Amino acid sequence: MLQSEAELLKKLSIADLERANAYAKDLTRGLQIVRSFPQGVTIFGSARLPQENKYCKMAFELGRLLAENGHAVITGGGPGIMEAASHGAYEIGGRTIGLNITLKHEQHPNPFLTDCLTFEYFFARKVTLAMAAKVFVFFPGGFGTMDELSEILCLMQETKMPKMPVFLIGKQYWRNFDRIIKKMLEMELIHLPDTKIFKITDDVREVVKAANKVGHPKISENFYDGFREASALDQAEN
Repeated sequence: MLQSEAELLKKLSIADLERANAYAKDLTRGLQIVRSFPQGVTIFGSARLPQENKYCKMAFELGRLLAENGHAVITGGGPGIMEAASHGAYEIGGRTIGLNITLKHEQHPNPFLTDCLTFEYFFARKVTLAMAAKVFVFFPGGFGTMDELSEILCLMQETKMPKMPVFLIGKQYWRNFDRIIKKMLEMELIHLPDTKIFKITDDVREVVKAANKVGHPKISENFYDGFREASALDQAEN
C-alpha cells in the first residue's frame, strides 16, 4: 500500500530534523573548543607531504616561531603540513590545536597536539578553523586546501567574515594561482582590492610578524563577536 503524501513528508521532516541536530552538535562542539583558547594562527596544507619535504620543514619552523611568540597553532590535526607545524610548536611547549575529521584515508591525529577534536562534517570543521584564527596560512595542498582557501578569500571579499592576514607559503607553488588571479582581474571578474586579501611569500617570519601585530586577544574575545569594523588585517597593516 502506497503511503500518503502527508506520511512521506512527516518522515522526511523527521530525517531532516535528525540531520540538522547532527550538524548542530558538530558545530556546537567546535565553537566550544574555540572558546577555550585565544585566537591563534590557523595553518592549512597537504596531509600527504612527508616530513622531510621542504614545505614541511618550513611549517615546522613556522610552528616553532609562533609558539615562541605565544601564539596558538591551529591545524586540521592530521599528518603532513599539519603535523610539521604542530611538531614545531609542541617541541617548545606551545599550544597546538588539532581539528580533525573522519575520513576514509590519510586523516589521523598527529602525536603533537595538546588539544584535539574530531568532526564528522566538513562545514562545521571549516567554521571552527576560521573562527579560531587571527591569521591564516596556506602551504601547498590539494583539493581540500584549495577549497578552504577559496572559501576564506570569498568570505573576506564579500565581507562575510572579518578581514585577517592571509599568507600563501611557497612562491614556486603558488605562482600559477597568482597567474589565475591576475587573469581574473584582467577579465574584470574581481577588483584590484580583492588581490590584496592574500600575500604570497617564502618567509614564514612574515606570518609571525603579522600575528604579533594583531596581538593576543583574550579568551573571552573573538573577532567574530559583533563583527568589528576594525579588522585584524587593518591592525596588522598599521
